Amino acid sequence: MAIPPSLPALAGLSWSRHKKPGFSTRVASHVSGREVRVALMAYPLYEFEAVYNGLTSSASLFAGLGASSLQTLMGFFLQLQGQFGTFLYTDPDDNAVTGQAFATGDGSTASFTIERSLGGFLEPAGWVTTLSNVYLNGVHQSSGFSLTTPNTLTFTSAPGNGVVVSAEFAYAFNCRFLEDQMDFEEFMANLWKLHSMKFRSVKP
Repeated sequence: MAIPPSLPALAGLSWSRHKKPGFSTRVASHVSGREVRVALMAYPLYEFEAVYNGLTSSASLFAGLGASSLQTLMGFFLQLQGQFGTFLYTDPDDNAVTGQAFATGDGSTASFTIERSLGGFLEPAGWVTTLSNVYLNGVHQSSGFSLTTPNTLTFTSAPGNGVVVSAEFAYAFNCRFLEDQMDFEEFMANLWKLHSMKFRSVKP
C-alpha cells in the first residue's frame, strides 16, 4: 500500500483547532418512550478543522511564514483533487505512545492490528509512521517481526497463549478533505488567510 503524502507543516497555522470524534448510531423510538439503539461503528471517525492566519505568495517576503507557503498549501489541495485523495495528518497532541499494550497472543495468531489508547479507549492507530520498539510480556524484541502499512504488526512466530503484545510507535491520521473547494483570502499584498480547512479521517 502506497504511503499517502503528509499535510505540510506551515508556520501560519493558527488557533483555534477543532477535533471532533463521531460515531454512527441507529435509534428507534417506541410509543412507550423506550428506545432501541444499534451502534453501527465500533470506532469513531475524526473531523478536524484548521485555520491559517498567515500564508505568503512570495518566495522572499515574510520569510517567517515559509517561502511561497500559499502555493505549498494550495498545490497540496490541488494534487489531491479536493476530497478525492488521502493524506496523513499528524495531530500535535495525539501522535505517539510508549509501552502501549494492544493484544494478547493465543499461540496461533501471528498478525495484530496496532492500537493506541486514548483515555482508556483502545482503537486502531490510523497509520503507524514509526515503530520504535516491540515487547512480548515486557521483553524487548530485536527481531522476528515486521510492520505492514498502515497498522499491522506481524511476527515470524505467533506469540504464545496469554503473552501480552505491546509497542512504542508514532502514528498519523489518514484523512481526506471534506470539500472540493478551498477559499483563500488575500488581505494584504502577498499575505493570505485560509479561514477554515476541514478534513476527516478515513478507514484504511
